[in-house]
Amino acid sequence: MGFEPPQRLVRALGEAHGEEAADWLGRLPDIAEQAVSRRKLTVERVQAPGGRSSLVVLVRQQDGTPAALKIAPPTARPDLERAALAHWNGWGAVQLLDDTDVHSGELLLERLHSEVSLRSLPEAKALLEAAGIVRRLWIEPPPGHAFETVAERTARQAEPLRSADPSLAPLVEAALAARDELTASDAELLLLHGNFRQGKVLAGDRAPWLAVGPEPLVGERAYDLARLVRDRVEDLVASTGGASAARRRVNKLADSLDVDRARLHGWTLFRAVESGVRASAAGRHQDAELLLEFAGWL
Repeated sequence: MGFEPPQRLVRALGEAHGEEAADWLGRLPDIAEQAVSRRKLTVERVQAPGGRSSLVVLVRQQDGTPAALKIAPPTARPDLERAALAHWNGWGAVQLLDDTDVHSGELLLERLHSEVSLRSLPEAKALLEAAGIVRRLWIEPPPGHAFETVAERTARQAEPLRSADPSLAPLVEAALAARDELTASDAELLLLHGNFRQGKVLAGDRAPWLAVGPEPLVGERAYDLARLVRDRVEDLVASTGGASAARRRVNKLADSLDVDRARLHGWTLFRAVESGVRASAAGRHQDAELLLEFAGWL
């Protein structure tokens, strides 16, 4: 069968990586064909609309067991995703099913119900379930790991902020100041998901909910929790009490997971501003407006 990448993947990789992504996408059908053949998998279908950084093919193994074959470009660091999933070993996260060469960019994973994420639940229930899952992921990293730290990742992310639209200067300055203060005093070095939100937690058979799609790094829990705070931001912005609801969410999540409120507030601000500026630069102006309005409430 054909392995044409979904348009969502084409747009997202093109936006983030340009010509490098175009080259990989051009080779992707052959890469997928070889991966399926090498593992003697039976293909059911390509998952669509799929994700923004990888192709996911729903397959069956030789014994008939359903699985998902994930194929990602080197820029997505599938080697680090593999290392994190192997270390979690199914505890709160999707189970890795093979030990293929980490440089291949291919991950064979247990099949989850991709059409059912925590976003299908009412907000309060979704946040409660998300808190239970993310708590499981926060463990000591493996010895000799290659994960970057929160300080390293956010240092890279901070650079584009310094040349952002001058009209955003107050927000950008506040975000950069928060980041500098937080990284100067961070003592935790736990394994983090890196992109944890409701849409990254899917329904499973082995467990009710399991995390997928990590962008792993090591650091403090407040950084990981910060992305969850702004989930369903479009609903918050549309509501009359969005600003107070956002601040209450910071406090509620911090308290439920024994995370310092001020640190969660600071990381939520930095991550929202960074995402908003990045969305604006990519031409996703509606996303940028939502994120920056949310950041302005904090």
